[in-house]
Amino acid sequence: MLVAFQDVLESAGFNVITAQNGKVALEKLDAIKPDLILSDISMPVMDGYELFEAVRQQPGGAVIPFIFLTARGTREDIFAGKSLGADDYITKPVTTRELLSAVKARIQRSDELMLAQLKAAYKDSLFVLANAIETRDSYTHAHMRRLNAYATMLAQELDWEREQIEDLEFGAILHDIGKIYVPETVLQKEGKLDDAEMADMRKHPEVGAHMIKDIPYLASATPMVLYHHERWDGDGYPEGLAGEEIPLGARVLAVADAFDAMTSNRPYRDALSPDVAFREILSCSGAQFDPEIVEALKVCWEAGRVHEILDQNNGHK
Repeated sequence: MLVAFQDVLESAGFNVITAQNGKVALEKLDAIKPDLILSDISMPVMDGYELFEAVRQQPGGAVIPFIFLTARGTREDIFAGKSLGADDYITKPVTTRELLSAVKARIQRSDELMLAQLKAAYKDSLFVLANAIETRDSYTHAHMRRLNAYATMLAQELDWEREQIEDLEFGAILHDIGKIYVPETVLQKEGKLDDAEMADMRKHPEVGAHMIKDIPYLASATPMVLYHHERWDGDGYPEGLAGEEIPLGARVLAVADAFDAMTSNRPYRDALSPDVAFREILSCSGAQFDPEIVEALKVCWEAGRVHEILDQNNGHK
């Protein structure tokens, strides 16, 4: 059976390492970390249950998918195997199709879980990087959290796919990362910026995009970082793009960013009321902002979703 299963799996393109019993398998695990373990239960020296427990106690062993493949198919046996935490329990006899389907499904699920964990780790790391600005601009940390909430709200109203929203979240986290190179005197200035100071401030989208442009995983966020200060009428910066020339994600961030900026205390002015800020956004539809995005904001406003975010973040200006 060992040879038969090996032939089936290798014919399907898998690299298979075999062991005659649990003890030998455990010894081989010192040198390799397989994508999946397929094990019988009734084996000499160390049975499948003992092997399972030993694997789970090893560093990294808890994340390796583990499938029992055995002739022990009573309800009690299946319950015992699954209660240990095994990913699957297959009883013999098993067809080639059933075996390959189970193996592929578990490896795919493991890959999806690992990718989700990796994305979460990336996001946490990027928050740490972006929060480095907080020591220089106290507005930024809370702003990123609220901006992310407003942008996600708008994307959901626009029926974006989950992957698009994930990209938008990275854009929201990183959109002002280029401010790390803006002088602190400019960030904290209470009065109006002069021409030179404004020129420094307007560099931050290009600086931020340059910082992340060579990171493949952040490629989709780069246009949002670069173009979130463009205007629908073409009077924005850094390139003066207009209308649909501006990437959609950047247009969403522009609306979310402007609303949060107006309703937050800044060094040069106090926060506006949400009602005043909302009316200002409406008045700039078709000039500063994409009318479709403004309409999505209007729907969210009337449904109370904007105020939900405001209430959740009350006290974090």
